[in-house]
Amino acid sequence: MRPLAEADISEFRNVRFVLTDMDETLTFRGRLAARTYDALERLQRAGVKVIPVTAAPAGWCDQMARMWPVDGVIGENGGFFFERAEGHRLVRSFWHGANDRADVWGRLAEIARDVLAAIPGATFAEDQPFRLTSIAFARPEDADARAAIASAMRAAGADVTDNNLWVLGWLGGYDKLAMTRRVLATSYGVDIEVERDAVLYVGDSINDAPMFGFFRHTVGVSTVTRDLPQIPTPPTWISEGPGGDGFVEAADAVLMARNLQSARGQASGAAWAFGTANEEL
Repeated sequence: MRPLAEADISEFRNVRFVLTDMDETLTFRGRLAARTYDALERLQRAGVKVIPVTAAPAGWCDQMARMWPVDGVIGENGGFFFERAEGHRLVRSFWHGANDRADVWGRLAEIARDVLAAIPGATFAEDQPFRLTSIAFARPEDADARAAIASAMRAAGADVTDNNLWVLGWLGGYDKLAMTRRVLATSYGVDIEVERDAVLYVGDSINDAPMFGFFRHTVGVSTVTRDLPQIPTPPTWISEGPGGDGFVEAADAVLMARNLQSARGQASGAAWAFGTANEEL
């Protein structure tokens, strides 16, 4: 990783999408700062598509997609995409088809009951009632307890990850990257295998690892260092500040690159006009 402040101003000139984790990446210690919210707005005003990609529950993501200056939200680690539509509407798409979701949810409920019965001290996360595609356990401070919860879910056939808030389980074999690939293709006509440089990703945790490993433009906010031993490919850049402050640094870098491109385009246009005028004379 290199300090983001050392990046060349033109590094992010092709970025059209800023994708970002939410908890402790947009927020810090559970709070969203005004300057972070402003950075989201500034990106949108500049024509950059902004999509949080988070493990947060559907209830939170519904509110974010409706009210925040974002284009949509991928939630529950890839279980769904809530896309902003005209007025107050959302377009909801899920990893699993409508005919399968009830069966998947029933199996997750069984796994959750078994984990609660088998692992002393395992408790649901406070936001579990607001989830549609995953089960979340409050993240124990003790590493052995976290491992026991994760192991029990994996033994039952679930996909598992954890971050700074949850030990998360789901069914379907997807992750943040898999749903990002689908969403950008179906909603925006972007093949990320071809246009990898169109995306910048900002994150801080273990469940961001697939994104860090795939995209070239990746930024870890400063607290990512605590999880680096469990992230196979670290982010390319690291911010100076934690949480939302680090996100603002990343947003500013993208906006500066866009402003540079715009200025160069205007200068080129002016030079062409000047040359044409001289020819006419």
